[in-house]
Amino acid sequence: MEQGAVRRSIGHPQLRPKRVVADKGYTSAKFRRYLRRRGIRYTIPRRKNEKHRGRFDKEKYRGRNVVERFINRIKQFRRIATRYEKRAKNFAAMITLAAIFLLSQFAYRP
Repeated sequence: MEQGAVRRSIGHPQLRPKRVVADKGYTSAKFRRYLRRRGIRYTIPRRKNEKHRGRFDKEKYRGRNVVERFINRIKQFRRIATRYEKRAKNFAAMITLAAIFLLSQFAYRP
């Protein structure tokens, strides 16, 4: 969390995201406290065995599923899944090409 920066179209990169959407693996009180201290909003479902039950926005959490499925489809390209490209610029270019292919009319759609 400390190392990443959120890129914006103009200006300097923003050091903190506005919201984090994560799965139940990040539901610890320590992680939630970390986000709260930095003013980052979060959408994380709670485990069944947790005592404290807070509000949970299912609509925001469903958006995470779309991203997860898209990442899964991109990883079906062997060159991306194995991180064949050594340089970050080339790897980003390959991800861009894969995304263009998947979102175009050429890609197979069930």
